[in-house]
Amino acid sequence: MADKKPLILVTNDDGITAPGIRTLIAVMKEIGDVIVVAPDSPQSAMGHAITINNTLYCDPIEIEKNASHSEYSCSGTPVDCVKMATRQILNKKPDLCVSGINHGSNSAINVIYSGTMSAAVEAGIEGIPAIGFSLLDYSMTANFEPSKKYVKAIVENVLTNGLPKGVVLNVNIPNLKSVDIKGIKVCRQANAHWKEEFDKRQNPMGRDYYWLSGKFINEDKGEDTDEWALQHGFVSVVPTQFDLTAHHYIQELNNWNLND
Repeated sequence: MADKKPLILVTNDDGITAPGIRTLIAVMKEIGDVIVVAPDSPQSAMGHAITINNTLYCDPIEIEKNASHSEYSCSGTPVDCVKMATRQILNKKPDLCVSGINHGSNSAINVIYSGTMSAAVEAGIEGIPAIGFSLLDYSMTANFEPSKKYVKAIVENVLTNGLPKGVVLNVNIPNLKSVDIKGIKVCRQANAHWKEEFDKRQNPMGRDYYWLSGKFINEDKGEDTDEWALQHGFVSVVPTQFDLTAHHYIQELNNWNLND
């Protein structure tokens, strides 16, 4: 008797028609049975937002003719997509959730803002092994071909080895030709941040409006970080947890006179 194929949930934050998710779907179909629940429009930088004050729609959609998998277009956020998939469409947990492939980096501090990674984190909260994939190219014409073998290798390893409860993987892929990617490095998240600025302008009616811009600042000189790996031609894999407790500071807080 043939082994049963794993059920894989695919989602993203760039929208269901984005080239990145179409690439991810194609790779996942080589590995298992695929269900796609993804936003109907771009939801980048939504973080872990959910829809609570508006109606939520989730409709079947045909993007590929005679496809062997089902797809649903959701009006909500990436996290909404995961919730809808597990609670309404599948009514069960898939064996794996993959999110992406994102158009642009989700390394370092970007993981906090990322809709791609928040979808993976939501799956992790549900006890589903999950991976977020990103390519360091923001263009909608990005070449995802070099990403495929790394995506497949990482997914197959997660399916074989599993992930600890509360841990998901944040995978970033350098924007290089296949021959120039040196391999995969397991890393820590770099201690880097955005120095943000607001470009103030006026509309024709005289009302002020703003465009957010800024510079990415990486002051982390470690050679074990995702930023170092990506700058040196490696795919970075960061095990990421959603427990934000600063455990090392609990004892110090207990020394404060909080109850006086």
